[in-house]
Amino acid sequence: MIALSNYVGGSWNAGSGDAKSLHNPATEEILGEVRPGGVDFAAALHHAREKGGPALRAMTFGERAAMLKALSKKLHEHRDELIEISGSNGGNTRGDAKFDLDGATGTLAWYAQLGAGYGDRRHLADGEGAQLGRTARFWGQHILTTRPGVAVHINAFNFPAWGMGEKMACALLAGVPVVEKAGTPSALLAYRIAQLVVESGIVPEGAFQFIGGSITGMLDLLGPMDTVAFTGSAVTAALIRGNKNLIARNVRINLEADSINSAILGPDAEEGGDTLEQFLGNVTVDMTQKAGQKCTAVRRIFVPEAMVGMVAEALVERLRSTKIGAPLEAETRMGPVASAAQLRDVRAGIDRLTEVAEVLTGGSAPMSGPGYFVAPTLLRAKDPAAPVLHELEVFGPCATIVPYSGKVEEVVDLCNRGGGGLVASAYSDDRKFLEPLVHGIAPWHGRVWVGSEKTHGQALGPGAVLPATIHGGPGRAGGGEELGGLRGLMPYMQRTAIQGDRAIIGRAFGDETNP
Repeated sequence: MIALSNYVGGSWNAGSGDAKSLHNPATEEILGEVRPGGVDFAAALHHAREKGGPALRAMTFGERAAMLKALSKKLHEHRDELIEISGSNGGNTRGDAKFDLDGATGTLAWYAQLGAGYGDRRHLADGEGAQLGRTARFWGQHILTTRPGVAVHINAFNFPAWGMGEKMACALLAGVPVVEKAGTPSALLAYRIAQLVVESGIVPEGAFQFIGGSITGMLDLLGPMDTVAFTGSAVTAALIRGNKNLIARNVRINLEADSINSAILGPDAEEGGDTLEQFLGNVTVDMTQKAGQKCTAVRRIFVPEAMVGMVAEALVERLRSTKIGAPLEAETRMGPVASAAQLRDVRAGIDRLTEVAEVLTGGSAPMSGPGYFVAPTLLRAKDPAAPVLHELEVFGPCATIVPYSGKVEEVVDLCNRGGGGLVASAYSDDRKFLEPLVHGIAPWHGRVWVGSEKTHGQALGPGAVLPATIHGGPGRAGGGEELGGLRGLMPYMQRTAIQGDRAIIGRAFGDETNP
């Protein structure tokens, strides 16, 4: 059994307090434990501010980019080992584990390439300069500089590699040291990645610290130059947002919370056509990949009434043929959910949905044998306007078909009842349908993914989070933004207006200093 340690202040230290067991969710075997206490939060923050921060800020963007590239390579070298850990502690199939790990290394490599383009600079011009006086001599230029603080990253259990990797990539490239908090149920994978980061010596001392237990007390010690980035439930996000110290000291907070994502089938989709096939394939993947434990997974499937029977039959066939079992077996396509608590929540959520929807396949009934398994569950709404459909996120392999008349105004209204989301996907080749749909739902979503005949077989599905575009969303999704190219560095940098003689300002800080 592995007892997780915390890496703070330049050394590994065991936690203290009551142990929380880490399980193999397929067998319920205890694999390790994590203890919530024993961390000197003030000392950890001091170490980051006084040692890690100065070391990173002394580096150029090009040097930080090389660091990220080396980190990506180091983790990829251990890919096979990490896949085994992901399967045993996270319940991930080999495909799901690769999705998580390659997402982490790919994002690190992508930001390495971005940073390399900025070369030996330590600040960035933000847009073009502007004339401020009667002549161009008095000039203004916005610049971005590294904030001398600490990035506290609170990561979710569902993507222990990718979630940590994407946050680290942006913060470290910006020049800010990180404290990484692992999601508990799958913490063994995050722990092993932390060990590899530390052992490699690639990151300057103090620029990377790892905590496997609670960091609640750390939030009370943060200051105005620090940043908190959180991924998880809306309940926890609300607690973080309401922390008195974070409010009083105007600590930057970037939240990614719940999202009742939508897949919208346009009325022009034809049976047997590529657009419909893409829709069916993506919905099936979203429901079963990571056992539906993705913040981007589809929860509501909007289908024109005339097509509901055909779509339901096709999805039921695909879901029933999904091989469920031991995650690391080659033929397995869906493993268990991550923990006993997660299984209870998923079953309870399915039961709540059955009050307003009929089960077409799956359900909340326990599956035979040990493990935290739940069958892929597809429901059909009896009343498309029932509030629970648009308010409850069942974080597992569960989605509900919601019929609509085919009118774009109706599906816009239903989709937006989710109160803000990370991603909505729309499948249509009809611009007269797509344009008002996108305009109608875009303000309520961080991303709108459009599928059509020409994207079939050419595009990654809506569940994939790509570093070039933002990840986040308004409202109940948390109101935050991650990634999105250079935008991903914004939580860790300060925008400042520099005003003065254009000959000095433009030469030293102007946009001509950027590639």
